[in-house]
Amino acid sequence: MQSLEEIAADVRAGKLDPVELVRTALIRAEETDGTNAVVHVDADGALQRAARHDRSGALAGVPVLMKEIVEVEGWPYRCGSASMDEIGQQDADVVRRLRAAGAIIIGLSHTHEFAYGCTGTSNRLGPCRNPHDLSRMTGGSSAGAGAAVAAGVVPLAIGTDTAGSVRIPAALCGVVGFKPAYGTLSADRVFPLSQSLDHVGVLTSTVADAVYALSVLSDTAFAAARPTRLGVVTNPEYLDFTDEVGAAWAAALGRLSAAGVELVDVELPDWGDSFTTAAHIQGPEAVANHAGRSMAQYQTDVQERLREAAEVTPAEYDAARSRAIEITAEMERLLARVDAVLTPTVLCTAPLISDVATPEGSKAIRSQLLKNTRLANLTRHPAVSLPLPTNGLPVGLQLIATTNNQAATTARWIESQLS
Repeated sequence: MQSLEEIAADVRAGKLDPVELVRTALIRAEETDGTNAVVHVDADGALQRAARHDRSGALAGVPVLMKEIVEVEGWPYRCGSASMDEIGQQDADVVRRLRAAGAIIIGLSHTHEFAYGCTGTSNRLGPCRNPHDLSRMTGGSSAGAGAAVAAGVVPLAIGTDTAGSVRIPAALCGVVGFKPAYGTLSADRVFPLSQSLDHVGVLTSTVADAVYALSVLSDTAFAAARPTRLGVVTNPEYLDFTDEVGAAWAAALGRLSAAGVELVDVELPDWGDSFTTAAHIQGPEAVANHAGRSMAQYQTDVQERLREAAEVTPAEYDAARSRAIEITAEMERLLARVDAVLTPTVLCTAPLISDVATPEGSKAIRSQLLKNTRLANLTRHPAVSLPLPTNGLPVGLQLIATTNNQAATTARWIESQLS
């Protein structure tokens, strides 16, 4: 399988035809439509853009999907909701950057409605389905991005991450999800969930591709280095995993230790404190972003989450903002001692879609999926999920680091040891 850099190089050299790249992606999207990963395809437009392509750019000819909460001029702008039927008036910043780099955006990927959910099951067009087992969920909210990359529709998809929405589907679908540091990629003209926590990120098949895409989109060069000291989480909440995840986690740590890196136990900031703090920031901001909109056609779970969020008081919100600064400083001190901190990304493999059929089941699954990812949004540090070797359903390893370069360097080395 060619890397993003190799695809673009071959397009620039005339060895690959952008039209064929787009046509292959469109065919694959049709072949895998049972996943519901792609919710809008601009087939004619994409093929026309490919035919006119000038064969330039760091992402020359690369087919890309955008999460449907990202505005694309002239395309449907619905955010997965039956309540919204708008047309994009202007390209989001990340769309403009992709086009400038020569990428060809072929369509929109499935999101949990308004990005307010981590299961990928609530959308005007129904749930997104895991390509490894169509009866199972992809995770969310960047559900279609994870499923489409895993299914081989596109080599690069753009997602967003407020509490784990890039990393959760990456883990459950067996791909790489890179949430860079806050503000690395602009959230301009991306429908907001919580402006204090929203991150724009990328999903790809390999760490190298994720790093390359981020370097292009952020105009940043990433240096290579070998990590020497990795922190391993000890908080019990982060290790409350299923047997399948536990086996893959233990095997990965064994291989990393055998490769010569020092593994040291670290205790992350108190889980309950950081989780509540993030929720008390996210909730009021989400409520404000939906003020004035009728929720009558919202998905039931999204309505419920907004009602719960409305119960957070202004005093609780202000206290959470202050506490977030303290938790971030605590995390900075911890990360100064290691190259990165490792945790399982998600504590289980992909649950059955039927598991969220009841409110009680949905709440239990959400808790299991979100437990390990929320901290890095609160502290705004970069975090990467990469797949672990396993004989069953995909399992993800999460690393959190101080900088994008540190996250990229560490993730590439870990991938090289585990692949």
